[in-house]
Amino acid sequence: MSRITLAATTAALLCVSATAFVRTAQATTEAPAPVARTAPALNDATIVAIFDEANSADIETGRLAEKRGTTKEVRDFGAMLVRDHSAVRQQGRDLAKKLGVTPTAPKPDQGALDHAAAMKQLNALHGAAFDKAFLEHEVAFHKAVIDAVTNTLLPAIQNADLKALVVKVAPAFQAHMLAAQNLETKLGK
Repeated sequence: MSRITLAATTAALLCVSATAFVRTAQATTEAPAPVARTAPALNDATIVAIFDEANSADIETGRLAEKRGTTKEVRDFGAMLVRDHSAVRQQGRDLAKKLGVTPTAPKPDQGALDHAAAMKQLNALHGAAFDKAFLEHEVAFHKAVIDAVTNTLLPAIQNADLKALVVKVAPAFQAHMLAAQNLETKLGK
């Protein structure tokens, strides 16, 4: 799998999960293209599960970067992802408990499959190749998160508290994407 395909596939994690019945990623040598499908609307239980899954995925990739990053900047960025996404994931879990919502992953859970493939690919890389692929993944992943939140999750959320949480943390996704882009540019020089 090329680095471009890796980044595009892993970026699709949240979008594919968020729209598991609405969109699907097509594997190509370029980027996967979402395909619209008719499907039932998302409910809050599924959105909570998607939110949790996206945060868990970035915690896992962040932990890998903490261990594998060849520069202090990459390791520190990985640590920031772990810290930030752990806090947000816990807020989501606490809210779900307060609301009595049992998170229900979408079926099929293509996001989990894509994340597993991305982790396998990232685990196979070392040195500068790892740093480059990891940062490409983070830029693409956060772009996908922003798109899914804006276009799919927020319009579908019914509960005001859940919507408020997602709105509150949305700027952090933008900040993570920009940090990854800046680091990618810095290390690419």
